[in-house]
Amino acid sequence: MGVMQRFERRLGGLVEGAFAKVFKGGVEPVELAGALARECDDRKAVSATRSLVPNEFTIALSDQDYQRLAPYSDALGEELATLVREHAAEQRYTFVGPVLVRLTHDDELALGIYRVDSSVGSTPGLSGPGAGRHPSGDRSQESNGRPRLVLTSGGSVRAGTAAAAGAETEYSLDRELVVIGRGSEADLRLSDTGVSRRHGEIRQIGDSEHAYRDLGSTNGSKVNGKASTPAHPVRLRDGDRIQLGKSSLVYRKDETPRSSGGRQGGEGSGASDEA
Repeated sequence: MGVMQRFERRLGGLVEGAFAKVFKGGVEPVELAGALARECDDRKAVSATRSLVPNEFTIALSDQDYQRLAPYSDALGEELATLVREHAAEQRYTFVGPVLVRLTHDDELALGIYRVDSSVGSTPGLSGPGAGRHPSGDRSQESNGRPRLVLTSGGSVRAGTAAAAGAETEYSLDRELVVIGRGSEADLRLSDTGVSRRHGEIRQIGDSEHAYRDLGSTNGSKVNGKASTPAHPVRLRDGDRIQLGKSSLVYRKDETPRSSGGRQGGEGSGASDEA
């Protein structure tokens, strides 16, 4: 029995008769399953020793499909994750972390239309080419003094994960422009439904300074509790906290100590400089 057949059999026993009614005229579970398998195939990264594929998936549905599916979203997400793992085993793909499948909605999608976004991430909540976990120890050596973002909370943190236990996930700012968002085009991707596909950006200024700018996101951004707008980027200093949706990113930069009259960054400082 193939992967897809096993998926359909498990789904049939999950909620007897319910899915046939829920998906009538809209998206069908088998379509989503096939889309996830194709996403793995299309986005695999082949090296000499392994074929690495995404392990975090977000399926965006139309509002109507999502509302009809919401009562079964957790069960369906688990079954879809199982299908991804089985497909990967057959194709000898590997993951860097647990497989997670989340369902969300997009009011721009029509009934029966869906979108799959995927990423490679070892900690739920944040992924990207510079992401890594540092649960303890001296992180200054690991970052080599480079400016970085630290994810301290997120909309998708689950009980029992490293993030829930207090482990921090870091993203090194080693490029001139870093786009933060939920979409596949973002450089730093947050699995947070309160974050827009292209939510904000961090741009390097000069040799080592950075500024954050909101990109016209739906829910907006705050730096140290103050709103950031497309027209008013905020110059960042060590300890500044950027709030996007349910996710919180802290800007870290190894700096020489400031005098007592200097500005102290961090949540609640209430001060920000416009770039």
